[in-house]
Amino acid sequence: MSAIRSAKAALRKELQAKIKALSSEEQARQSMEVQKKVTSHSLYKDSKRVALYLSMANEVATENIVRHALEQGKTCYIPRYDSKSVHMDMVRLHSWQEYESLPLTKWNIKQPPMDQSCETALESGGLDLILVPGLGFTSEGHRMGRGRGYYDTYLAKCRASQPSPPHTIALAFKEQVLPEIPTDETDIKIDIVLTADMGGT
Repeated sequence: MSAIRSAKAALRKELQAKIKALSSEEQARQSMEVQKKVTSHSLYKDSKRVALYLSMANEVATENIVRHALEQGKTCYIPRYDSKSVHMDMVRLHSWQEYESLPLTKWNIKQPPMDQSCETALESGGLDLILVPGLGFTSEGHRMGRGRGYYDTYLAKCRASQPSPPHTIALAFKEQVLPEIPTDETDIKIDIVLTADMGGT
């Protein structure tokens, strides 16, 4: 294992413990603050085609942002992960009713079944904005995910296929922001990191 990979593995364990130590009330409080910052942010307001992650336990909650984006008439896309690979597509979410009826994956995340035909973002006009999850971030936009590479792979694909790459906003608990994170050439920087205490406009 390379030095960077082993450093990331150790840091992931440390961050997972820090997040797990947050009470559900504190997670909900910070999530609400971050949600307000997202929906009032100029990048979000100006975006018509938006990809939003559907939060797992111990992530900044996105359910209210999904509902808000649909109510605002934005064209919304959500991740569909292939657990057998690092392949992820952003597929169209048409309504709140559709969101509520989505089945759960083994990770307890809602997503359409892999064999269901869905409109994908990159085949139908690209994206203006992607809301990105992760385990750790720096204020400068360095990101560390959970180790599968879904988002780094997808963001690289967006950059290769769109004339202008989508803007990216990471949503994080303040405990997930670190002075530095080990990175390599496959790690893609995020434009803005929003926490309850930082980011905005």
